[in-house]
Amino acid sequence: MTPPSFARLTLPLAGLNFVNQASRTLIATIGPLLAVEFALSASELGLLAAMFFAAYAAAQLPVGLAIDLWGARRVQAVLALVAASGFAICAAAEGALMLATGRVVTGLGISAGLIAMLKVNSQWYPKERVAGMTGWGVFVGALGSLSATLPAAMLVPLLGWRGVFLLLAAMACAVSAWIWLSVPDRGPAPAPARRSLVQETREFGRIFAHPAFLALAPAVALLSAMNFTYQGLWAGPWLRDVAGLDDAGRAALLLVYALGLMVGSAGTGQAASALQRRGWNPMAVPVAAILLMMAIQALFVLDPSHHPAVLAALWFLFALCGAAGPAGYAAIGQRFGAELAGRVATAINVAMLVIVFALQNAIGWILDLWPRTEAGGWASAGYGWAFAVTLFLQASSVAWMLRGRNA
Repeated sequence: MTPPSFARLTLPLAGLNFVNQASRTLIATIGPLLAVEFALSASELGLLAAMFFAAYAAAQLPVGLAIDLWGARRVQAVLALVAASGFAICAAAEGALMLATGRVVTGLGISAGLIAMLKVNSQWYPKERVAGMTGWGVFVGALGSLSATLPAAMLVPLLGWRGVFLLLAAMACAVSAWIWLSVPDRGPAPAPARRSLVQETREFGRIFAHPAFLALAPAVALLSAMNFTYQGLWAGPWLRDVAGLDDAGRAALLLVYALGLMVGSAGTGQAASALQRRGWNPMAVPVAAILLMMAIQALFVLDPSHHPAVLAALWFLFALCGAAGPAGYAAIGQRFGAELAGRVATAINVAMLVIVFALQNAIGWILDLWPRTEAGGWASAGYGWAFAVTLFLQASSVAWMLRGRNA
């Protein structure tokens, strides 16, 4: 059977990933405004951003099971409406607690963005095309990151940060209708025999215990987590406190970051598919991305030149490397059948989001070890130590992966 077109199959699901990426990046853009309005410390701002990922992580296993059992169309159409309600709560927030509540609801609503695309692509395309097709979907989603940088900064004076949240709520409602009307319920293969919910849930145990998952998932999860940790929060404050950029300069560099994510989403996915067709290991591209990201972090620890062009190049490459995460998801998923694609992806996502939650908080704690600057920011030395910690973690994940390379 000829698969549906990209526009019908993957693009609507990528539309919710667009909203997902915009919601992640928005806090990096408006975080300084929220910190002033609600008098937040670095650790409190980190906790606010991390609550989004905590809810995201909590939803992963049940959402992955639901997508495998009932299909991406039904699950994503409902979750898009949940995300819309979370944005509305954020727009109406009168204090930090209500804002955190809205972020938790939003995190639940967008929790299956990548997973749904991997699931439908695994159902409809041969395995060597899954990374490439998913990469194009993530490329569309990355446009959301781009929209939450300079365009969002330009909208804030017109709509206020509350208005930006309401705009995202309207977009989520529109995407819900699009998914419901466009995405097929099932793939072309016959549906597997129905088993009890307990039996289906037990498959998670097989996934988590699989040698390939144990060897590869930590490095892949940390690769994506690094991207979300900085794009979702700490890149913006770093550009203010270390690079000394004003609001417009930060928005411009975050736009460059989003462009790196876009280029990397399409480029790394296509590269992984092309190399796999030529007999390369499907993990080749993710491993190369991890090594390059480690080199960039080493430069940040050493305090590189703050020339805007140098900073733009480094953050562009950092984002491009982080965008190789989905190629790693696809590589691990190939060790399992398409019927488990949703659960494999969510199993990796659980690890990734737990890491994001820990890192966003840990970086805030590290920064709070130094007195705040006269401008109200955080000391550059704290950021250097934060990068040293994440560099050590990535090096450890590579060592662990090499230890289990025969999996």
